[in-house]
Amino acid sequence: MIKLNLVLLAVAIGCALGVVTAQHKARELYVALQQQQAQAKHIEVEWGRLQLEQSTWAMHSRIEKIATGYLHMFVPDPSQVRLITVTPPPAGARR
Repeated sequence: MIKLNLVLLAVAIGCALGVVTAQHKARELYVALQQQQAQAKHIEVEWGRLQLEQSTWAMHSRIEKIATGYLHMFVPDPSQVRLITVTPPPAGARR
């Protein structure tokens, strides 16, 4: 009877250690998950900031200002503009 009690006690202690180990591992994984979620949120905020910055750099008024100010470009007079139409080659023609 005493041997059976000792065996059951050893099994109970083994199970208790298994539960403690499993809970510890679950807590470690949960902390890692929270860290990854925080990093994902930070990256998402950074992505939004970069999209806003890109839209700012690509504004038409900014591009036009740079083209006229630094590159000395200008919109041509409508009388200087010529429209050229290109007709497609016939369907059977080779290049």
